[in-house]
Amino acid sequence: MNKQNSALLSVISNSALIVIKLLAGILMHSVSVISEAIHSSIDLIASLIAFLSIRVAVKPADEDHPFGHSKYENISGFVEAILIFFAAIFIIYEAVRRIVTGTYVENLGTGIIVMLFASFVNAVVSYFLFKVSKKEDSIALRADAMHLLTDVFTSLGVTIGLVVIKITKLGILDPIIAIFVALLIIKASIGLTKEALKDLTDTSLPEKEVKEIENIIKSNFEITSFHKLRTRKSGPRREIDVHLRVDKDYSIVEAHELSHKVSKQIVDKFPDSHVIIHIEPEGKK
Repeated sequence: MNKQNSALLSVISNSALIVIKLLAGILMHSVSVISEAIHSSIDLIASLIAFLSIRVAVKPADEDHPFGHSKYENISGFVEAILIFFAAIFIIYEAVRRIVTGTYVENLGTGIIVMLFASFVNAVVSYFLFKVSKKEDSIALRADAMHLLTDVFTSLGVTIGLVVIKITKLGILDPIIAIFVALLIIKASIGLTKEALKDLTDTSLPEKEVKEIENIIKSNFEITSFHKLRTRKSGPRREIDVHLRVDKDYSIVEAHELSHKVSKQIVDKFPDSHVIIHIEPEGKK
């Protein structure tokens, strides 16, 4: 399954769960179940954004975007994080209002079945999205998968809460559970925001990856030293720029072949990388 089909699967599953949760929440008069429907609605918007951003991100470079469109995936991850944050704020507002005005819940059995079903569906879809996102190195799909995984745990939390309400008959627990769900959503949104901004602000690749690139360079005996190693991430693509020093008697042809060899070694280790190598004679500052 490719990135676009995976994103489309998320859109379809979220659409179905929104309808199911919303109907169940209205029938039950349950703010916690309705909050889950709102959560799924935000997930749907996020899935649509991911789907559209992936379609744009795979476009080749053009005159207006000479480095390609990969960063659209990073923008998608950032927007998705902001959306789920505001969804959580709305859930907290609605829960507090229910606490103040009073609340009651009915048809608890229906809610428990719906929440368990939602958890199962989201767990399956999330698993596939994580699998594809890892294979394609897609932050947009990874953000979408994280949304759904959060939904799995929040749905299970609501399920446990509904079981407790059924046993204790304490309806006040319903909005309290909704607030707990919202806090989990806020935590997830903060993590996603940090991850998306990291690539948008051209943060260097992880230290482990930088070390592997350095080891590849050092494995070539022709290279006497190197400097100005710069790395960053643009969507799934790594961008690597480095200056290599060789003996001053090295010919232009040899230097050209060396740059191609090192570039290939790096791309073999990190596929979908854009490598720029500048060759300098040893002793140049």
